[in-house]
Amino acid sequence: MADFEYPDQLRYTSEHEWVQPVGERVRIGITAYAQDALGDIVFVSLPDEGATVSAGSSVGEVESTKSVSDLYAPISGTVVARNEALDANPDLVNTDPYGEGWMFEVEPADPVAVEGLLTSEQYREQLS
Repeated sequence: MADFEYPDQLRYTSEHEWVQPVGERVRIGITAYAQDALGDIVFVSLPDEGATVSAGSSVGEVESTKSVSDLYAPISGTVVARNEALDANPDLVNTDPYGEGWMFEVEPADPVAVEGLLTSEQYREQLS
């Protein structure tokens, strides 16, 4: 298995999303493992700003040359931003999954919920 980077300051889900607290909100994307498994990403469908999302529910899709995969909400809350750059450049998810390839931001219903997600070490363990 390839040796991917899983930054320690992020939290992770078993569905291969990462979560990064940014002030009162959290930024969400997919992990290096997920983008590699999907292959070349050609389209990303994101939830609308203002949408209410529930932890574990499907909120969008990531389409690649190989398959289509659901995008899940790691925590419950309200979508407050989406990465519009992905409309024109979905490949940012492949080239910079933890930076320019972020997907959407949520204002959490319960900010403490982030602490219940996987640490980078726990995420690595579930991949092995």
